[in-house]
Amino acid sequence: MTSVRPAAASASLTDHLRHWARHRPQQRAFSHVDFPDSAPTGVHRALGWRALDARARAVADRLAQVASPGERAALVLPQGLDYAAGFLGCLYARVIAVPLFGPQLPGHEGRLAAVLADCEPACLLSDSATARAMGEFIRERGLPEVPVVPVDQLPVQRGGFIDSGEPSGAPEPDDIAYLQYTSGSTRSPAGVMISHANVVANARQAIDAFIADPDAATTVGWLPLFHDMGLVLSIAAPVVGGFPSVLMDPSAFLQDPARWLRLLGSYEGTVSAAPNFAYDYCVARTDPALVDELRLDRVRVLINGSEPVRAGTVDRFHTTFAPAGLDPAAHCPAYGLAEATVFVTASSRDEPSSAVACDAGALTEGRIEETSDETAAVLVPCGAPVGQELRIVGRDGAVLPQGRVGEIQLRGPNIGRGYWKRAGLTAETFGFGAAGDWLRTGDLGALHDGRLLVTGRLKDVLIVDGRNHYPQDIEETVQTAVALIRRDHLAAFGVTRADDVGEDVVVVAEHRRDTDPTPKATRNAERVVRAAISARHGLRLGSLRLVPPGSVPRTSSGKVSRAAARARFLDGGFGPR
Repeated sequence: MTSVRPAAASASLTDHLRHWARHRPQQRAFSHVDFPDSAPTGVHRALGWRALDARARAVADRLAQVASPGERAALVLPQGLDYAAGFLGCLYARVIAVPLFGPQLPGHEGRLAAVLADCEPACLLSDSATARAMGEFIRERGLPEVPVVPVDQLPVQRGGFIDSGEPSGAPEPDDIAYLQYTSGSTRSPAGVMISHANVVANARQAIDAFIADPDAATTVGWLPLFHDMGLVLSIAAPVVGGFPSVLMDPSAFLQDPARWLRLLGSYEGTVSAAPNFAYDYCVARTDPALVDELRLDRVRVLINGSEPVRAGTVDRFHTTFAPAGLDPAAHCPAYGLAEATVFVTASSRDEPSSAVACDAGALTEGRIEETSDETAAVLVPCGAPVGQELRIVGRDGAVLPQGRVGEIQLRGPNIGRGYWKRAGLTAETFGFGAAGDWLRTGDLGALHDGRLLVTGRLKDVLIVDGRNHYPQDIEETVQTAVALIRRDHLAAFGVTRADDVGEDVVVVAEHRRDTDPTPKATRNAERVVRAAISARHGLRLGSLRLVPPGSVPRTSSGKVSRAAARARFLDGGFGPR
């Protein structure tokens, strides 16, 4: 197998696609695994590099009839090979891709409508099974009607394309490749403008961080392709590195996480990613008898990102799946965000990260001080920056030294071009026009021994009596104290007291599916939580609301939305205050 790669630093994603189509035409590029009831191990469909290139060019040919370069095409189709071909076809046509989801994703119809209204697409890329529902959705929501293109019905011409260059001319590196809409956990979704140069730079950074030998790697992913991590790890990085990508539906993972675990062991040098909750979910939902059947010794990297990494989660996952051959060094905590395309820092396999036990009192005052005290706040390092600069800045704008907590700021070739149609927010966040052009992430963290410790979201932090309290720490205290609470299905936030003096903590938590708490059990749970929060954090609990499963708002990428939970609480959505 040849390992030659495009040499030009300015090579676009489609330059790389065309390169592999020429040099590795029959090698497996992208696969999608479906899980019908009759096939518990999955049904695999695959495209080689030449076939993938032909499918993408067919999309580009159709786009040229309904959209002009610089207009938008919204991807509203299910996870799979058509999604990958649709995204790459947009890049070939120099049409700005908008990775989204169809109206079948429950609970997110309002977000889909808001994003479509914001990006003003010239057309929608769908499939034949979704096209009619998408047309009805557009009409019901009063959105402008635009052509709906079923990607799976486009005629594909085999061969003859590879040396014909870009169908619509080569894009400039700073041209916008796609809009990555943020998950909306702290504000309404905004489209981050990711350039052709941004996505290639970040794909290379991911390869440098996680993939020692691209010729011996395969990514396996269930993360949604409309999510920044799913898009870069499952489409962009494989196209840049020339290695295979295996896709499965997020719903297939949620129905049975063993499907993902089996796929991880089906290839050598497997690389995959998931948020923290998914690793706990695997532990809770996997039959112990299955563990001996798994081949997790073949896994090279399991990225843990998208939400705070918990040391307990890492330990439980390692303990559960060690008999399957899982190497503890495979677990790589990472940090990223859409405004930086996705990847920012990553732990190295060569230096497995160990948890840092921080003095809780010092942490509330913005200092990292290690301790052996039982009340320590345990933080998991997310590694060092990969191909970019990172600094920690205080409220006064001064750069802070190691061990001090402040806002994480970034600079590098992967930083996006700003927010679509939001000049004010772009100037505030991306700093364009200011000295240094540092991205303000809105996340809080500190550098410790050169590695990043993420402590929380700036907008989520509760400030009581001049001390910072991080909601994820309070949530961990609550779910540890009360067994009937679903892990990672709760939100802690602050509300102003009735006397307008200070803030109280409110926790909205889903109870486990196998429980139906009585009023007595609910009162007892609140008593236990009140004592635990007071003892561990020195805070007053205003209220604990136990709610049915599925009640706590989540973003389209699966993260709990504390801002939405707080707004619903204030509006009486969880019952009278």
